[in-house]
Amino acid sequence: MTEQIMTAMKERRKLERFDLRIPAKIELMTLGQEGRGEKIPNIMTSDICSGGAFFHTTQPLPEGTQVKIDLILPLNKLKKLKDGWHLAHIKVTGTVLRSESTGMAICFNENYQIRPWSGEQLTYH
Repeated sequence: MTEQIMTAMKERRKLERFDLRIPAKIELMTLGQEGRGEKIPNIMTSDICSGGAFFHTTQPLPEGTQVKIDLILPLNKLKKLKDGWHLAHIKVTGTVLRSESTGMAICFNENYQIRPWSGEQLTYH
């Protein structure tokens, strides 16, 4: 196992988790036969924290798979944010830590981008 995965497994209970269903799109970082990463659109999260999340799918990816993730986070229940943000678009990379019949757990890397989301079509990185 990589050092990042081992660290994530040790820290997984130190971070506060939230049972939030957040829409996401996932793209494999490895290229397929057509020179593009495989994409998994319209997937939902649960049990999410700043270090990772569980993604519900009937076709989970193998452990160790590197992915790019787009999340749309609703902010409407928080205090009004700068410039009236209501949704945030989060782009993050990560590694599949665990796969099971109902989905997969993905550990997020520390590099991420957060920006306001104005309803535009999600595109892959």
